[in-house]
Amino acid sequence: MEARSPSILIIEDDITLNNQLADLLAGRGFRIRQCHDGEQGLLSALSDKFDLILLDVLLPTMDGFSVLSKLRKSKHTPVMMLTACGAEEERIQGYSSGADDYLPKPFNFTELVLRIDALLRRSWGMIKPQAQVNSLTVDVLSVDRNRQSVRYDGQSISLTPIQFKLLWTLLENHNEVLTKPYLYQSVLEREFSRYDRSLDMHLSRVRRKLMDAGMPADRLATVHGKGYCFN
Repeated sequence: MEARSPSILIIEDDITLNNQLADLLAGRGFRIRQCHDGEQGLLSALSDKFDLILLDVLLPTMDGFSVLSKLRKSKHTPVMMLTACGAEEERIQGYSSGADDYLPKPFNFTELVLRIDALLRRSWGMIKPQAQVNSLTVDVLSVDRNRQSVRYDGQSISLTPIQFKLLWTLLENHNEVLTKPYLYQSVLEREFSRYDRSLDMHLSRVRRKLMDAGMPADRLATVHGKGYCFN
C-alpha cells in the first residue's frame, strides 16, 4: 500500500510567496492547500486534517498569533510560523501560543524544507499528550465539561449538548468576538450559511436561560456584522 503524502496548509497573504511555497512543496510530493487571510486559514485548519501548517504572522482579518491561539483550543497540528519580523519577543510570543517552529523572512528554501521534514518526523513519530481544561469560571458563572453542568450564582442551568458547547466556546474566549463562520465550524461542525439561523437560535436560548438565572442580557452580546462575545 502506497504511503500517504503529507498535507500542508499555507496561510500567507503574499500571493507570490504563497505560490512559490506551494510550487516548491508540491514538487516534493506534498499535498497543498493555500489560504491568503487569517480567518479563512483558521476555518480551513479546523475543517480539514493537515500534517503541517505554514502560518504567516501578519495576515488580514486575523493575525497569525490569533489564528494559532484559536487553533490550539481544539487541534494540535504542527505549526511553523513565518514572519518578516525577526524580533525575539515575537518568537517568544509564537512559541508561547503553541508554535512548533519559527522561521523569519527572508528565509532559505532549503532550510525551510529541512525544517518541515524535521517537524513531520517528530509529529508522525510520537503523539503529544494533550492537556485539557475541563472546567471554566467567569465571575459567578461556572461550567464543567465532564459533567456537562452549568451554574450561575449557584443556580443550576440545563443546556442541550449543542448549547453547552456554544457556551463553553464563548467562555473559553471571553471578551473576544467570535465570528459566525468560526462558531459554525467549531460548535455546529459545518460550514457557515448566511441563510441558516440555527446558531442564532441556539445562542438566543442560551442567553434566555442565563437571564432567567439572573445574568444581565449584555453579558452574552451580539456584535452586529461580526459575531458573538461573552463579556
